Amino acid sequence: MPLPIAFIYLPTSDLDASLRLYRDALGHDELWREGEDTVGLAVPESDVALMLDQAPTATAGGPGPMFMAPSVSDFLAEHPELEPVGEPDEIPGGALASFRDPVGNWFYVLDQAAQT
Repeated sequence: MPLPIAFIYLPTSDLDASLRLYRDALGHDELWREGEDTVGLAVPESDVALMLDQAPTATAGGPGPMFMAPSVSDFLAEHPELEPVGEPDEIPGGALASFRDPVGNWFYVLDQAAQT
């Protein structure tokens, strides 16, 4: 079964400016906040959300889809052909693994296993 897309990750160096565009000008409703640096915005008629994240450094991963898995560690074990960029990160409620596709686009696999 394909992994569903949970978020479209959009790192930003200016969260306020990004919110003015995506929330205020384009009309996406705010769904949630994680601290002062991350905001989820609704995509109409979709379960997918835009995730604006104040990127801490220029080496943070780039924009891309975030796929939801039951377990990141199980996903990695089941897909040894996929090599993550670095070690999976702990995130609120779970884990996140970062990848690059064959042409360099970022994509991510996350879980919320710690919430179950």
